[in-house]
Amino acid sequence: MGTIFFTGVTGAIGMNFFLTPANILSAGMNGLSQITVELAQSQLNLSLSMGALIFLYNIPIFILGFIKLGKDAMIFSFMNVFVSSLMIIILPEGQFTDNILLNAIVGGVLIGTGVGLSLKMGFTTGGMDVLSLIFSKMTGKTVGSYMMALNGLIVLMAATVFSVESALYTVISIYTMSRVIDTIHTNHQKITALIITTKPAEVGESISKSLYRGMTVLPSVGAYSGLPSSTIMIVVTRYELYDLEQAAIEADEKVFINVLPTHSVTGHFASDDEQRSFKVKSRMTL
Repeated sequence: MGTIFFTGVTGAIGMNFFLTPANILSAGMNGLSQITVELAQSQLNLSLSMGALIFLYNIPIFILGFIKLGKDAMIFSFMNVFVSSLMIIILPEGQFTDNILLNAIVGGVLIGTGVGLSLKMGFTTGGMDVLSLIFSKMTGKTVGSYMMALNGLIVLMAATVFSVESALYTVISIYTMSRVIDTIHTNHQKITALIITTKPAEVGESISKSLYRGMTVLPSVGAYSGLPSSTIMIVVTRYELYDLEQAAIEADEKVFINVLPTHSVTGHFASDDEQRSFKVKSRMTL
């Protein structure tokens, strides 16, 4: 509940104090709600509640999420959107600075922080987050990259409803948000670890107890010492790196670990659901 409240507050501040006053659109359903409010006001002279619109626009997304992501994740996501929408309604609009660039960056950081923390906890903030998470689970690419692609339409709308300048600042805000999300939500960022050890069997067994990942053991020789050793190559997510390091060190205190960025993986790479299933089975056998 703490994460849900934090996300609601940061999202509302980002919308009401930075993006909306500067005519900069947010991502996903938030941005669509901003456009609806602006068009209703300018074309029909109607005053609509942006928070209420955000909640309504998310209803069909939640239905899809229940089907693709499961009930547990969507219940918390529903609560997350409800609190965020309520906070946007409660907090009055204001403005800390007239600098449009600062508004775009700070608004993107605030909203991205809430989204990233929510995804890290296993639920979403609705809208494009749900669609991005579904596509990410299907392809293994990062959530932030899909958010950038899906929000291209929001940028076009910003240019049409406000101005080309507003659209450009919207690009900056969405890009900032997506980078913050990928920094916090690391589940789909893959890395390769090269583990050099003289105890390959013990290290491999220790890692296998913590992670459901395949490993390749390569023979190696120390260039300085001339002593034989083994190099274990394993691909994990950045989120799993700490568990990997602790498992390796537990089996061999003198282990040497080199971590390399991995841009793509071909072949089977266990999903989050498979990892959770493995950990549940491991606890049952203890």
